[in-house]
Amino acid sequence: MYRTLSLQRLTLLCLFFIAGSQLNAQTFEQFITRMNSLPQNQRQAVADSFMNAGHAFPYIEYDTLVHFVYNATAQSVSLAGDATGWNPNQPFTNTPGTTFWHLTTHYEQDARLDYKYVINGSNWILDPRNPRTCTGGFGPNSELRMPGYMLPPEISYYGIIPHGTIKDTTFQSSVLGNSRQVRVYLPPGYPDERETYPVILFHDGLDYINLGNAGNILDYLISEHLMTPVIGIFVPAVDRSAEYAGSKIDKFTTFITSELMPVMDAKYKTSKDPARRAMAGASDGGNISLYIGMKHPEQFGKIAAQSSNVITSISQTFSNGPKLNLELYLDIGTYDIAMLIPMVHNLCGILHTKGYNYQCHDWHEGHSWGNWKGHLKLPLMQFFPWSSGLNENPVGPGIKLEQNRPNPFYGFTVIPFYAKRGATVKLTVEDLSGKVIETLFSGVVSKSENSVEYRHKYPAGQYILTLKDNEMNSESLIISAL
Repeated sequence: MYRTLSLQRLTLLCLFFIAGSQLNAQTFEQFITRMNSLPQNQRQAVADSFMNAGHAFPYIEYDTLVHFVYNATAQSVSLAGDATGWNPNQPFTNTPGTTFWHLTTHYEQDARLDYKYVINGSNWILDPRNPRTCTGGFGPNSELRMPGYMLPPEISYYGIIPHGTIKDTTFQSSVLGNSRQVRVYLPPGYPDERETYPVILFHDGLDYINLGNAGNILDYLISEHLMTPVIGIFVPAVDRSAEYAGSKIDKFTTFITSELMPVMDAKYKTSKDPARRAMAGASDGGNISLYIGMKHPEQFGKIAAQSSNVITSISQTFSNGPKLNLELYLDIGTYDIAMLIPMVHNLCGILHTKGYNYQCHDWHEGHSWGNWKGHLKLPLMQFFPWSSGLNENPVGPGIKLEQNRPNPFYGFTVIPFYAKRGATVKLTVEDLSGKVIETLFSGVVSKSENSVEYRHKYPAGQYILTLKDNEMNSESLIISAL
């Protein structure tokens, strides 16, 4: 009897050891195969030991292979999220004799996705083993960050940097017959000696503040000299679908251009130059941004549309009408709403054909605030490059390479540089021996103030940035990658 009990204890100890350490030497698939080879009455102990072994969940192998795991009593478990169109149509597999459920799939190495588990067909829950969440329009979701995804530093709050102030007002619209809360962001130091500030208006404005971390992003980019100080106007919808893409779209346009902005211009030091006025929005908010820009480029000369709806009249006007005096930014997620992806790609093709100044990006993300806040810095830096405000034309002859920000940096940094408008320039990264390892920009610059976003994929250490132009001018400086 004693010998039998000792053998049983020894067997369990061996199984715990296997569960706790075998993934160091074996793949997850081999672990599942091994667990399935055991008698059913021994499998749960192995599963529990694996769950308690300190692994990060979801469990990721080879940078792109993802294993979602759930270990609790259930009749069924499925995955819903950005990658499924929020349909719970990816079922987990149960290991017989256990409460261990798992699902294996692939995503790009830099993907970031929101998801939930659906238990027994109706109970939507956060992943109990994943501490990372991202707040969306319907509450928090679990967040999958693949190994190549880097959390944008600007979305966080930093107490040690200067902060803008928020002013609240209730604005009554005569043309729409309704009222709404409008919030205004005034940058740190406002007002100073400059005559006017650039301005950006956000549709779904309160969501951009509460879910999109726009206040944090503006504070950070201004503090790090990645964008010039701006006034932000955050406008929510009241009848969203009708105002942004439906029967009230023209009345809403009139509300913005003829009612709201004249009051903002009278009350604050906002520039009236369309080249210094922007609008931004996501989804249908991107649609209304494009629409107002299309109708009134004399008021708003810069438009950012994230994961945007694009109604037919917009694409037709951009395609068939004369080129408008607009600068644009568009992006879309690989896992976005399916019908939006061809709309955005089609508009990007039109902008290219017509010769617009624009950026278009595809991200391995979904239709979510995690996506939109993570990339909001790009149109902000594109539209409003850093300027002290004391000299709006600081570049004389030649070129100037500024220190990257931040420096030292981990994974991501921005490199500002100046050159004469129309100059041909080349910006490269070299190792300390002077060997060029990457060309960051090569071509003609259309403006004097420029910046390049650099994602470093080489070992930590010091590297040399070199900027050259077609007049044989050259500047170099050292950057430090952590």
